Amino acid sequence: MAKTKKELTKSSDKVVSGVFGGVAEYFGWDKAITRIIGAILIIFPGNIILGLLIYFIAALVMPDAPSNGRKGSHHSEDDSVIEGEFKEK
Repeated sequence: MAKTKKELTKSSDKVVSGVFGGVAEYFGWDKAITRIIGAILIIFPGNIILGLLIYFIAALVMPDAPSNGRKGSHHSEDDSVIEGEFKEK
């Protein structure tokens, strides 16, 4: 049995930029609770500017989630559908 390497990526289920959703997916945590705790950690220390700066640096550094085969992906393997619209035949 081969282990697959987990990679910390942004979530495809984004609220702002997908940072907290990606952290929740990586650790197997609930996304809503992770987002609430993350927002509290940004606001609570009293230096909102520093918290937002760290968040946006993480958003720039974290790669986007791969779109193939991921849960929540809106891509279809059916050739008659592109981006949720039907192709003309």
